Amino acid sequence: MIKVENLTRHYGSTRALSNLSFQVAEGSVVGFLGPNGAGKSTTMKILTGSVAPTSGSASVRGHDVISEPLAVRRLVGFMPENVALYQDDTVMDFLKFVSDLKNIPKEKISEHLDQIIHSCGLDIVRHKMVGNLSHGFTKRVGLAQALVGDPPVLILDEPTSGLDPKQIVGIRELIRSFRGKRTVLISSHILSEISATCDRVLILNQGKLVGEDTPDALHGGSSFSSSGQRVVLVWSGSHEKVCESLLEVDGVDTVDATGDGAEVLISGDPATVRPLLVEKVLQGRGKLQTIQDKGPSLEDLFLRLTGPVQARQDSLANAVSEEDLEENS
Repeated sequence: MIKVENLTRHYGSTRALSNLSFQVAEGSVVGFLGPNGAGKSTTMKILTGSVAPTSGSASVRGHDVISEPLAVRRLVGFMPENVALYQDDTVMDFLKFVSDLKNIPKEKISEHLDQIIHSCGLDIVRHKMVGNLSHGFTKRVGLAQALVGDPPVLILDEPTSGLDPKQIVGIRELIRSFRGKRTVLISSHILSEISATCDRVLILNQGKLVGEDTPDALHGGSSFSSSGQRVVLVWSGSHEKVCESLLEVDGVDTVDATGDGAEVLISGDPATVRPLLVEKVLQGRGKLQTIQDKGPSLEDLFLRLTGPVQARQDSLANAVSEEDLEENS
């Protein structure tokens, strides 16, 4: 289990984390979402002993990250977004080096690494120099080094960034296979990946937890019903004018026209807004064929919980990134 309580971290006068608290249950796969600068990487670095918190506490399987750092590191396999790899080593030699660092018995290294190399899809490059690998294979080597020593806890920072669709599917299936066997915390900006892979989703913004639930519950809106409901309408007849009139309905946020209707994002009470949508279609002389609830997408929830897009972009444009702050602290 991962347990975080009132975690706060300052970089100079900038607060990267503010009284952050959450738990990751044993054997679960949890997605960690948030815009750049939200505090995801800082949290992961605290959990792996790379950065100390300003205040608060964090533990892995009951071992405190401050008072028992070596015990925590023995339990955790960490894949940072940009993995530091020795470019002049072959894949096999690099993983043997990592095995030595983790005190894997020499008689078991070969079989252990064969299993990891196969599971990470590295068989065809095991004897190639790391510096000559594509970005996709480099990311796989980063995941492989995190798996050395068979750690019960994995912390993966953007494990699929920069991979092609086929590679993403492979990594996704591998992460899914960990469910019930390892405790996994994944940071990602690919919301569909988190939805497809994880048991729970934690949404972080400005160093605070602003949302938490299962992907299904998030999509169904049970925990964040106020975050918006998507309704798909299909009709024949007038189209452009009806779409314009749908925007006039109080409680409608956006109207995305489709070939035969529109997808409407509702922020108001769906029970009140739906009949008004039907009226607008009929008033525009359209013949309504279907109206169907789709539920909010994870993207909708993410944007709503982390603030307006433009405000976030302005904030990021004027802020120093976590990495820059850390380098200068």
